[in-house]
Amino acid sequence: MRVISESHLATVLGGLPGRPRVVVGGNFATPRRALAVLDEAASEYRLFMLNAQGELPDRDGVELETPFVGAGMRRRAHLRYFPSRLSLVPNLLKGSLPPDVVIVQTSTPRNGTVSLGIEVNILPAAVEAVRARGGLVIAQLNPHMPHTFGDAVMAVDEIDYAIESDEPLASPSPRPPGDVARDIGGRVAQLVPERATLQLGIGAVPDAVLASLLERRGLGIWSEMFSDGVLALEKAGALDPDTPITASFAFGSEELYDWADRNERVRMLRTEKTNDPSLIARRPRLVSVNSALQVDLYAQANASRVRGVIYSGFGGQTDFVVGALHSPGGRAIIALPSWHPRADVSTVIPRLSGPVTSFQHSFIVSEQGTATIWGRDSASQAQQIVDQVAHPSARDDLRVQGRELGFPLR
Repeated sequence: MRVISESHLATVLGGLPGRPRVVVGGNFATPRRALAVLDEAASEYRLFMLNAQGELPDRDGVELETPFVGAGMRRRAHLRYFPSRLSLVPNLLKGSLPPDVVIVQTSTPRNGTVSLGIEVNILPAAVEAVRARGGLVIAQLNPHMPHTFGDAVMAVDEIDYAIESDEPLASPSPRPPGDVARDIGGRVAQLVPERATLQLGIGAVPDAVLASLLERRGLGIWSEMFSDGVLALEKAGALDPDTPITASFAFGSEELYDWADRNERVRMLRTEKTNDPSLIARRPRLVSVNSALQVDLYAQANASRVRGVIYSGFGGQTDFVVGALHSPGGRAIIALPSWHPRADVSTVIPRLSGPVTSFQHSFIVSEQGTATIWGRDSASQAQQIVDQVAHPSARDDLRVQGRELGFPLR
């Protein structure tokens, strides 16, 4: 690894031929100083990120690529969305979408290594792919990045160039769960068995679920990500002290990042491990809790598109639904409000009109109640979704339209 100035890095990046594909760390670990240098130096390039947050380059010559759309890429004109479950994204990078440059944000060097900290995810696979084809690995060294263990640790010899920065990591804006989210969280918590291993996604509902489990004991975490709700479980004594907290990225407050720094209890693994359905299935009582934008009477969930336009993507939902269903005593739960307040529409509809993100769940939960899906025939599933999950104002129409689809709804 050679530490260079930003002006020197601009010279390196400005000399790249053609329209290079640049893979950059996403979520709240984006190396923004290095990304700004790239955008100044290169007239055109392809920017590949997962769940990108904040401001990104938005101009002709910059093509955005992702299998999971974050707020920074949403509704952008130059966006190319590549449908893929998260566990298979590394295969995209090793095959049809090979990177020319990988830019990561890391901790400062210690004993010949740095750490990817709060964002491991697909980055180890990206580094391997770019090094295999003679491309560049660039690091933004930041003392604020926690040093986490597992697959987060990189030898400095794997990095070609580095620049130094001293900037606090970004955090999501805190959004306390509302009454609906708390009601859903309490219902989901009733479905979590003792000594369960938890996977939860991002958002108010997963946070509310964690807040409803503070009195439990012996819980484990095997998830693609964790947030401040997991730290709250740790403080409350709800987590099994002998079981590592296993995830691929973290998404939270400065306190969470400080807690993760050099914490032997936190094990950050690459996506191919955390999201491998066969490894997920080995965890007894794995409870997967994910949200959706819509569910239909076929018990299918849409978590990726709004009115046909890509909003997010598959993410890890499909990986964990499959893994949880194969886990001994495991459960795959979809949790969502029954009504979308902004759009003023029911989130339960007769039939999805676009792509399905996941299906064949154990339970679907809203603030109205819980529908048991697994082990029920299709007519019973539809009846429970109408009676237990849908908003009361939507139920009559759903019954009428459900009968037209062939369901004998009462």
